[in-house]
Amino acid sequence: MLHPVAAFDRIGEENAFAVLARATDLANQGRDIINLGIGQPDFKTPEHIVEAAVKALRDGHHGYTPANGLLQTREAVCRRTLFMTGVDISPDSVMIMPGGKPTMYAAIRMLGEPGIDILYPDPGFPIYRSMIEHVGARPIPVPMREENGFAFSAEETLALITPQTRLLILNSPANPTGGVTPKIEIDKLVAGLAAHPHVAILSDEIYDVMTYDGESHTSLLIYPEIRDRLIVLNGWSKSWAMTGWRMGWSIWPASLIGYVRKLAVNCWSCVNAPSQFAGIAAIDGPQDAVAGMLTAFDRRRQLVTDLLNDLPGVSCVLPKGAFYAFPNISATGWKAKKLASALLEEAGVALIGGPDFGILGEGYIRVSCANSDENIEAAIARVGEFLAVKKP
Repeated sequence: MLHPVAAFDRIGEENAFAVLARATDLANQGRDIINLGIGQPDFKTPEHIVEAAVKALRDGHHGYTPANGLLQTREAVCRRTLFMTGVDISPDSVMIMPGGKPTMYAAIRMLGEPGIDILYPDPGFPIYRSMIEHVGARPIPVPMREENGFAFSAEETLALITPQTRLLILNSPANPTGGVTPKIEIDKLVAGLAAHPHVAILSDEIYDVMTYDGESHTSLLIYPEIRDRLIVLNGWSKSWAMTGWRMGWSIWPASLIGYVRKLAVNCWSCVNAPSQFAGIAAIDGPQDAVAGMLTAFDRRRQLVTDLLNDLPGVSCVLPKGAFYAFPNISATGWKAKKLASALLEEAGVALIGGPDFGILGEGYIRVSCANSDENIEAAIARVGEFLAVKKP
């Protein structure tokens, strides 16, 4: 019997895709399923972006592109970065990636190995820990606490750094919690990192435009003192409803950009040309659709929070970013994954149990706001009816 090397036994899952598959199976069996589990906008990609890809195909852009991306795509990323952060970056520092995950993999693959610590947010995107374990490094959770608005604490984070720490992963606005870390806390973290020059930083900023209630995203790019050890992850999937296009970008320090380009050559060769032309149109074209999506997500997160707080045994802080809520279900008496499974199978509502996002996720479930107001209301009503009659 064939068996891969041990590192492949350490690869985890992103359970949102497993829940999506099960929800699809149930729907195909005739069940009425409302999906508040998957983390993708429920809007179509704006038409001008689609047309840019179609035009690129018709214009004959069918061949390989450079491993780091077309120059004009990287220049578009530079324009967008300057607009969002005020920081002028070189296209030579930009990698166009097939989504966000390749940047996570590349950074963790480059810097992680047995005997090395990598700090990551918990609860957080599950692929961080999965890849850390895959490369044999030690995953060290950085707690994202409800009482702190699911923002990280600079003091708590810095206290976890040791001589063995090589990489710190940050994510704000955050999946799965919707937490936004305020600039004052990031200022403290960056100041403290001066004492740890051996630690690189991967800042996952994929939800950068999605903040509410006067909050604003603080990019780690605005701190020149860490620029030579900073990797920034971003992309098109969330802001422009382009999840299926597999289009991401990342910004790398000069010492690492050559390595990630070679990794691209060895793994995925390049990102297809039509998607890159679509990406340029997304950045440079009208942003009305983005504004419309943000208005909808803002309204829905408030609706979700209000409805969840009316349920027995459930409490939910109002998320300040992204398009998720992360309600506390501890008082229901249910374990989170067991509740999420029962709600899908018995109530027809797809949600994700908190432990799928880390060891500190027990007692919570993730609710995606990427569905219609009507579906959100119907789904949470079903959850309430279930909790009223079903006991753990």
